[in-house]
Amino acid sequence: MSNFITLIQAAVADAAKALYGADIAASDVPCTVTNKEIAGDFTVVVFPLVRFAKKKPADVATELGDMLMEQLPELQTFGAVQGFLNLTMKPESWANFALTVASQPDFGRGSTKNSKVTLEFSSPNTNKPLHLGHIRNILLGWSCTALLEFAGYEVVKNKVVNDRGIAICKSMLAWKKFGNGATPESTGTKPDHFVGKYYVDFEQHFRDEFRAWQGTPTAAAMLAANQKADQTEADFWADYKKKYFNEHSILGREAREMLLAWEAGDAETRALWAKMNDWVYAGFEATYAKLGVRFDKIYYESDTYLLGKDIIEDGLKRGVFYQKPDSSVWIDLTTDKLDHKLVLRSDGTSVYITQDIGMARFRYAEFGAERAVYVVANEQDYHFQVLFNTMKHLGEPYYAGLYHLSYGMVELTTGKMKSREGTIVDADDLIADVVALARASAQERDANDDLGPEDREEIARRVGMGALKYYLLKVQPKKKMVFDPAESLDLHGHTGAYIQYAFVRSQNVARKAGNSTVQSSVYTNLEPQEIELCAALHEFPRICTDAAEQYDPSQLANYVYELARAYNRFYHDVRILGAEDEAAKNFRLSLNRIVGQVVKRGMFLLGIDMPERM
Repeated sequence: MSNFITLIQAAVADAAKALYGADIAASDVPCTVTNKEIAGDFTVVVFPLVRFAKKKPADVATELGDMLMEQLPELQTFGAVQGFLNLTMKPESWANFALTVASQPDFGRGSTKNSKVTLEFSSPNTNKPLHLGHIRNILLGWSCTALLEFAGYEVVKNKVVNDRGIAICKSMLAWKKFGNGATPESTGTKPDHFVGKYYVDFEQHFRDEFRAWQGTPTAAAMLAANQKADQTEADFWADYKKKYFNEHSILGREAREMLLAWEAGDAETRALWAKMNDWVYAGFEATYAKLGVRFDKIYYESDTYLLGKDIIEDGLKRGVFYQKPDSSVWIDLTTDKLDHKLVLRSDGTSVYITQDIGMARFRYAEFGAERAVYVVANEQDYHFQVLFNTMKHLGEPYYAGLYHLSYGMVELTTGKMKSREGTIVDADDLIADVVALARASAQERDANDDLGPEDREEIARRVGMGALKYYLLKVQPKKKMVFDPAESLDLHGHTGAYIQYAFVRSQNVARKAGNSTVQSSVYTNLEPQEIELCAALHEFPRICTDAAEQYDPSQLANYVYELARAYNRFYHDVRILGAEDEAAKNFRLSLNRIVGQVVKRGMFLLGIDMPERM
């Protein structure tokens, strides 16, 4: 049988029926990997059987153990500790598992589910380049896609591009006022960085305007009339900034006028919008290519921002929503432990939730997916609680499959990033930095000097990108984190580079062996390090399944690291090419090959390419 846990569960269910007349499903038998500090490989919890046996838990464990020893030739011994039955497999059972199951090309892959999942990630704004926060989002989305596909699901990778709105108009206005006709080509600037510069320029000019206005009599009167007793002047102006933008700012008025012109279909405004967005899209595609990411479907907010109004009107008629005297439309979510939420403004215009309601139904109509996953930072937790509960009240057939993959913010060791202030860490710059660090590390170690410059550069790219991707994916998504580029490349730390180095070792062993590898069919004299590796391999399918179903690539990332650590212990402590006999040598070479395959497969599911040399 391919999985020892399912083998044990089936045997326990049969034994419980024979011994106590208990009818229990094999899948309901609690069986897990034994804690490392306890002797054994697998542990069965026998407390649920006590009510059938009407005996002490320790006695039930002993009786079950005796029967399993008769039924399962794979077992070597057992230990009964109170209500726990600890089972130890024979060394040859582990060897046979590795050679016949773990060695298969599709080891770990789930069966076809005939179920579809849409997974939305990235979803950038077209007023700035992708940055470090986007990278975590993109990597989580891409890895979850790979894991779900590996688990047997059909997955549609999609993004919604936020290509309209006041923020987009800010960068457009700044280019029109201050750009003097410059283009990405004329300045030699990557096009999305070029557009992002004007978003920052707008903010800088707006701040100058705001600062100058604060010295006017109008501002002085405003301060005198509205400043609170416990509020400093600086705090007052910080709080007043948004109101100034909407009520007094010349730049603010011009940006709003540009947005209105866009919404009215003004030809000149639309042409500028299309030109600047095309610049950004070209830049985005270059960054996605560096990350190894592509999408099946791209939606644009300019096409979808009016979606949802018809659903609101229908829901209003059905009593799902209610209307206030000012004609604004709301939903009461107090029964869901939320509050009252605006879904349509009094003037009939949409809010964000309106579009998302419409988009959810539109996407379901297009793909019919049972599940829809949104990869969005935890700053939007409340928004998605409102959205999902609203879809429930609307009676949408897919509402139970809606899931928000909420992730924590990521910072550099230098602190927080602010895009309007130009302090964001551009994705392209960060990618270049980690690849440069990988290149420098190889040079310091005099590694790969016998290779040509193109091969050395490809190795630096794989190691640098592996370092970046692994460091961001090894942390549980909900946790916020700090990215340290130098630490991510530590060959001795909890890093992608450490795992890649273990893989390279396995390939070096295989190369040195040449064609001498002969797979062993029977092998019993396993060292503890070999059993540890086999047991680690046994966990791979479960880890992949759990990581996919829980949308948590960190489980796989940490598993691959532990597998690499186990391999390094095996490599250091056990003779492979110099084994004591041919049977040991052949088995160890086979195990070396299998572990390399699984490490590579696991890293592939994280979006990480493996180098053959380091």
